[in-house]
Amino acid sequence: MRRREFVKLVGGAAALWPLTARAQPVQSMRRIAVLMDAPQNDRGRPRLAAFVQGLLDLGWSDGRNVRIDIRWGANNSDLSRNLAAELLALAPDVVLTSGSPATAAMRQASATTPIVFALVTDPVGGGLIDSLARPGANVTGFTLFEYSIGGKWLELLKEVAPGVKRVAVLRDANVAAGSGQFGAIQAAAPTWGRTAPAGRE
Repeated sequence: MRRREFVKLVGGAAALWPLTARAQPVQSMRRIAVLMDAPQNDRGRPRLAAFVQGLLDLGWSDGRNVRIDIRWGANNSDLSRNLAAELLALAPDVVLTSGSPATAAMRQASATTPIVFALVTDPVGGGLIDSLARPGANVTGFTLFEYSIGGKWLELLKEVAPGVKRVAVLRDANVAAGSGQFGAIQAAAPTWGRTAPAGRE
């Protein structure tokens, strides 16, 4: 399914929910599952509060016409996988995930339930979506980084030290953003007359 079609489907369903909620009994209310990477007492709470407030502004009130089920993965991949299964057992209409581990756990657990992610570092490199233009399958969302900034760093280095001929990049292989940023730096190097940087992890 194309991204535009996916967004239209979710948006269209959301637009019809108030009509459905008025026409049917309370037990047929819509259900949103939320899987957060962070511990419950982490900075994710204000983000979650903003999400709930945004729903309220659109006429969706938790317990009245929508049920929001929230779980906290505490930055633990095993726990996130267990919580993903637990949330899917509740048969949500859509899932919101925050962070790469939570999104990966939910993506692995379901190939059909619509998943919208936020704060994911490299959704393509992480195998969560096919591409930014066409995510594919049942997953879409918002990435955390714009990798072309890596090329801008190289441009800034050239301005600060125009005589530089070789550049080395130190990065942590455990940080998902690293490979995408490094690729952008390597791609930009030839256009500035510099040797493509060698990476060291």
